[in-house]
Amino acid sequence: MSVALPTREVEKPWGMDVLPAPFAAPEGKRIGEIWFEPPEALPGLLVKYIFTSEALSVQVHPTDAQTRDKGLGNQGKEECWLIVGVEPGAKLGIGFDAAISAQDMRSAALDGSIEELMTWHDVAPGDFFYIPANTVHAIGAGVSLIEVQQNSDITYRLYDYGRPRELHLEEGMAVAKGEPYALDRWHKHVPSDASQVLVDGPLFLLDQVAGAPLAEVSERYPDALLVIPRQGEVEVAGEKVAAGSCALASSLAHVRFGDDSICLLARACT
Repeated sequence: MSVALPTREVEKPWGMDVLPAPFAAPEGKRIGEIWFEPPEALPGLLVKYIFTSEALSVQVHPTDAQTRDKGLGNQGKEECWLIVGVEPGAKLGIGFDAAISAQDMRSAALDGSIEELMTWHDVAPGDFFYIPANTVHAIGAGVSLIEVQQNSDITYRLYDYGRPRELHLEEGMAVAKGEPYALDRWHKHVPSDASQVLVDGPLFLLDQVAGAPLAEVSERYPDALLVIPRQGEVEVAGEKVAAGSCALASSLAHVRFGDDSICLLARACT
């Protein structure tokens, strides 16, 4: 059985018909997302690429505690984004310029002004953002990114630019925080050729490693993990795993990194 996870290309009207390397969109299709099916060994973590030619909806996700309170079990969603490609003017909307009440946020969602109240961040390849649950956010046009998230599909759309999709204002207002995003805490820039801890829990871990990981990284990944090559040669259990793929490794001892490889490592903490 292949160690590489099954891949699902998802067409979206806001997707791209020309994808950054190493991907290629089938002729006549606009690919918005590439998903890697979570393996049984790590069911709580989802990795995907996202490609946007238009802005995505303004949305928010609940915490595990909030979904448990609704009888849904642990279905909260925290996520993070590593920017891998941009077009001119690419931005991410995260949080608000100033504190806003739930009532004012609801009114702004209904009349579309919520977009103007949000803080929009110019982005470049290597920018990394962690998005805690309850954070109002939107991905702008012209962005290609890797997303690592809790494996949940609960999304509350607050505003969708007039697209004919359902909004979830009641649910969204119950969990959305009307506050600025803590940029100093949740954002960092990741050099493309450097090893760096990106997420240190409590829900999942994420590291970028250049070449072979150092001992302290190995200690963070004692068991099953996801291996996401970005460049260079990487082998898992003797099988080559190309950039643009995602593979399951039973441990770091079964992963061989090339001297020039750049790779992301991820695992759930629970």
